[in-house]
Amino acid sequence: QLQFVESGGGLVQPGGSLKLSCAASGSIFSIYAMGWYRQAPGKQRELVARITSGGSTNYADSVKGRFTISRDNAKKTVYLQMNSLKPEDTAVYYCKVPGGGDYWGQGTQVTVSS
Repeated sequence: QLQFVESGGGLVQPGGSLKLSCAASGSIFSIYAMGWYRQAPGKQRELVARITSGGSTNYADSVKGRFTISRDNAKKTVYLQMNSLKPEDTAVYYCKVPGGGDYWGQGTQVTVSS
């Protein structure tokens, strides 16, 4: 099974930017679609962005126009560029193969606060 390690989270002010990374290991990365998910305290985990093996992307309405998902198959890494961050973006962010098994990493904390 694929294993993922998320990194790049931190504390940023509203309107700021942050770029998350998700490094994969344990399988052939390039053939899989990848997704970024997030879970805020007291809320259910939600799919934020998705990218197919061919590079097609989809975004949740709440982040459309602000977030960009990308991938580097040579590095077996998927990225999430987050711009114009809002306090409601505060959450733990995870990456996973959409529709894959229920295998979640530790995630990376993103906190947007003044």
